[in-house]
Amino acid sequence: MRPGIHPASRPVVFRDRAAGVAFLTRSTAVSDRTVEWQDGATYPVIDVEISSASHPFYTGTSRVLDTEGRVERFERRYGRTAPARG
Repeated sequence: MRPGIHPASRPVVFRDRAAGVAFLTRSTAVSDRTVEWQDGATYPVIDVEISSASHPFYTGTSRVLDTEGRVERFERRYGRTAPARG
């Protein structure tokens, strides 16, 4: 690898607001905000919308995204296409 072309990797806290969980890991991501971690040190913090702690695939739970199903909304918008082959 050529020296001097890669961004610096350092400890960063990623905080999942939906699940209330924070992860300390190494990253090249940059943030102006900081948080004091469990070890007493201060690290940059990046808030994320979803992580393995809140994503339905990892948690084994399903969430309803909207009250009307996506398939029904598609069929209403575009009508039914050719019948399913059996």
